[in-house]
Amino acid sequence: MARRPLRIGTRGSPMALAQTGMVRDRIAAAHPDLAEPGAMELVVVTTVADKVLDRPLSEIGGKGLFTKELEQALLADEVDIAVHSMKDVETWLPDGLVIACILERDDPRDAFLSPRATSLATLAPGSRVGTSSLRRGAQVLMRRPDLTIVPLRGNANTRMKRLEEGACDATLLAIAGLERLGLADRAQEILPVSEMLPAVAQGALGIECRAGDTEVIARLQAVVCPTTTIAVSAERALLAELDGSCRTPIAALAQIDGDRLTLDGILFLPDGSAHWSTHRTGSAANALAIGREAGAELKAKAGETYRAKLQ
Repeated sequence: MARRPLRIGTRGSPMALAQTGMVRDRIAAAHPDLAEPGAMELVVVTTVADKVLDRPLSEIGGKGLFTKELEQALLADEVDIAVHSMKDVETWLPDGLVIACILERDDPRDAFLSPRATSLATLAPGSRVGTSSLRRGAQVLMRRPDLTIVPLRGNANTRMKRLEEGACDATLLAIAGLERLGLADRAQEILPVSEMLPAVAQGALGIECRAGDTEVIARLQAVVCPTTTIAVSAERALLAELDGSCRTPIAALAQIDGDRLTLDGILFLPDGSAHWSTHRTGSAANALAIGREAGAELKAKAGETYRAKLQ
């Protein structure tokens, strides 16, 4: 009897398809039998986040709207694995599902795009920066309170088109995404993490599957990046401690050098008027504890000031 193909769930945006193609190719390189014609199949799943583009994610249910339908397809046995940008994955997964594999991280930094300036610093006062990311908006306003943040949603191609049409004067996108689309040359500036700390897990791709699919999980271990997995676990532990969502402007980046982990995190008010930061180092083996402690530190520093501002 013919073996069922490995069904890979993906969103249908150009970015999602490019990322899923990368994952498929890495799996095929690790498992020659899956490189055979028909051994893997892409299954495109449309998510709410792809359909509703006129409102911020925070108003329609959060970043989980990028993954909900893919997770439902997994639970219904319509796909075997789902490929996600890890920055879009909810802090807590549905029962029965696991992130079985995180691939090697690409550049986690943000890129500045504008037809009117070569950098965020040289953008004219009063310019409109298009973004629906509270994290990006808060950091822009923290450094440039003279700028205006305007909503800008849609996939990367859509946002670049709207920028060209004049919906805003500049926007920010993950450089990793631009590179995956072959559009990195559209960036005027790649912002250093000291100026624009990335989203939790930005630049990392994850593969989700059913917790009981031991054969699938075993196959995915061939493409796991242990270093990225440890770094992302620290960042997501920080996020979980803060009960983070797309309604909460949080940035974090863990970096590993040998057996040492460094974690930087910042919690912002959405208007950029205040922020609280943490910087921690320790053994990479203690990544989860370091993340939790960093999150607890930010929560304690922000205190009632933060909670009152979000009411």
